[in-house]
Amino acid sequence: MSTSTQSDALQTPPSDADGLGRLARRLVGQAWPVMIGQWAGIAFGVLDTSMTGHASPEDLAAMALAVAINITVFVGLMGVVHALIPILAQRLGAGRLEDVGSGWGQGVWLALFLSAFGVAVLLFPDPLLALSGDIEPAVRTRIDGYLIALAFALPAALVFRAMYALGAAVSRPKVIMRIMLVGVALKAFFNWVLIFGKFGLPAFGAVGAGMATALVFWASVVLAGLVLRHDAYFRRFRLRLGRPRWADQRELLRLGLPMGASYLIEVMAFTFMALMVARSGIAATGAHQITANLAALCYMAPMALGIATSAQAAQALGAHQWDAARRLGQAGFLLIVGEVAITVAILLGAREHIVGFYTDSVDVAVLAVPLLVVLPLFHLADALHAMTLYLLRAYRIAIVPMLLQAVALGLVGLVGGWYLAYGPGAGGLAPVIARIAPDAPAGAAALWLMATTGLMLSCALMQPVYWRALRRTRGAAAAASTP
Repeated sequence: MSTSTQSDALQTPPSDADGLGRLARRLVGQAWPVMIGQWAGIAFGVLDTSMTGHASPEDLAAMALAVAINITVFVGLMGVVHALIPILAQRLGAGRLEDVGSGWGQGVWLALFLSAFGVAVLLFPDPLLALSGDIEPAVRTRIDGYLIALAFALPAALVFRAMYALGAAVSRPKVIMRIMLVGVALKAFFNWVLIFGKFGLPAFGAVGAGMATALVFWASVVLAGLVLRHDAYFRRFRLRLGRPRWADQRELLRLGLPMGASYLIEVMAFTFMALMVARSGIAATGAHQITANLAALCYMAPMALGIATSAQAAQALGAHQWDAARRLGQAGFLLIVGEVAITVAILLGAREHIVGFYTDSVDVAVLAVPLLVVLPLFHLADALHAMTLYLLRAYRIAIVPMLLQAVALGLVGLVGGWYLAYGPGAGGLAPVIARIAPDAPAGAAALWLMATTGLMLSCALMQPVYWRALRRTRGAAAAASTP
């Protein structure tokens, strides 16, 4: 999997001499492998859900609860590890190649330290499972087995995210994309063998899906390690573990902890929305689930553009190419607008076909089709919010955005959504819903509209923070040019 055939366009950091079009092409060149890699990651969950659904109802129920716990743990810790992306990208831009290698090793140590905490949560999930009330013994046994398997997978999963972060930071995302695609094929095969019991093995059901995940992540780490060791591009960084150093760990945690909290806020927002919509009945819950799944799929494109823009802008900042960093932000937002226009056109033009792909239930479809009218507004807010958040991370600004995100999404989005959907203010958005999506389930529509409002508010509040960062870099550029 040598990267020697890749374009040389990303070999050097962005320059102030690069025009907007050239910078946009750099972003697209880095974003599309990231997006495919993210879709490959989603495929793991799709495979587990679809294949365990054919094993038994108990296995599917166990999967639903266990996956919710695992996603909460993994995504939060993954966000901390992703602090490597802007840190390593800035070092690359500054020409500190060996510091990239040593910094990556510190990221691997951080991944291992974090996995110890995550493994403890997965092995002792009672506080989280208590939120679900009484669980049938057969389902609980499967949940415990699945989470034990994922506990073995977690160290490899987080180390692999450190490898992913390295690829994104140094403009080599295709390497990780290819490994993730291989991982999807391996996951499908191991799921088939272990869930249903092939080649003389017993049928493990949901536990087999967890075992398959562990096998695939450890295989992915080994494969990625071989690539990083033998690829000529990566050898220049002298990648090494070294000893854990508190100064480096502190640098990673200072940026990574608020990043992880931001990831966790987004995941928990979707979780609590699903719990609230469940009050509206099975059909409304199904319509909400279709909308939430589509929102997650649509988010992969702006997320990929955000990661690419953050990495490229961080490289420019490390190289003291202040104008390039500013124009990369402009290019990122322009690309986001184009992506949103295409996505919205598809969502609005093919609503019935999309819903038909998800369900044969008329009761669910009749609610899902009108509810999807709200999704384009949500996606616009989500995409702009993502780009702003990732750009701020390029400037190593994460605490203030996390706090703004918590207030806007938590108080306005979730609490406001509950108040106007199921609380004392229920029905307060009825005139708006009647105009936008008249046949949508009122509670779910109110939640999605308030989530959209929360994202827009968070994005608006973060804009002054971003402009302040731009002014600070312009001041640094002016000072550097003064004789």
